[in-house]
Amino acid sequence: MYAAVAAGGFRRYATYRAATAAGVFTNTVFGLILVYTYLALWDEKPHLGGYDQAQAVTYVWLGQALYSTLAIQGGGAEKELMGRIRTGEIAIDLYRPADLQLWWLASDLGRAVFQMLGRGVVPFVFGALFFPMALPNDVTTWVAFVVAVLLGMVVSFGIRHLAALSMFWLMDDRGVSQTLMVTGIFCSGMTLPLNAFPGAFGDIVRVLPWAAQIQMPADVLMGEAAPLGAYAFQAAWAVALLAAGRLVQSVATRRVVVQGG
Repeated sequence: MYAAVAAGGFRRYATYRAATAAGVFTNTVFGLILVYTYLALWDEKPHLGGYDQAQAVTYVWLGQALYSTLAIQGGGAEKELMGRIRTGEIAIDLYRPADLQLWWLASDLGRAVFQMLGRGVVPFVFGALFFPMALPNDVTTWVAFVVAVLLGMVVSFGIRHLAALSMFWLMDDRGVSQTLMVTGIFCSGMTLPLNAFPGAFGDIVRVLPWAAQIQMPADVLMGEAAPLGAYAFQAAWAVALLAAGRLVQSVATRRVVVQGG
């Protein structure tokens, strides 16, 4: 059943062809802006964050490939779930003979896989064609990278699902959505690699769950992190976030009152 839900999530986003094409163009343009910014920065600091210039360029295009895949600033399945809680349609979801968390996880994974293939691949290939990038030559590293991305998808869902569940109490998603956007862009390393963050502040952001989204897959791809260590970090946060979501969901749905019924 959950495989069918994931397939449905994939097909649903595949129907928005114009939006996908616009997203590819937008990610490519932002990639170009960031690449030239990074090139200027790495000219001044050639080994910032332990990366050379080719690795910094690779990090930029990888970030653009994963931006929508991991819903870095929100806008995945959690957005629809927030709306369903606010309108009371969540009651229908609770009547389904399916686990609420697993249902939305499957749907979001389907969305994420489509976004990676439909919106992420083209900007990454564009970057590889026109800029020097630090890409591995062996298949094993690419497979390890794909696993890291899949774990990053689960961590991303865990963060956003917790935010969505807050609607049971807040009933207004604007503040939560803004918080998701800011923390997602900044703490995931979308703006600057987390390796480049200085001192104690850098130590803190590198152990937060957002580090599992871009930083870990990037380091696995470029050989800066052992895959097993990266997986352990990502899996630990995935389990912790899903468990926290399960607990909050249990508290929130213990007594649900739907307006009008």
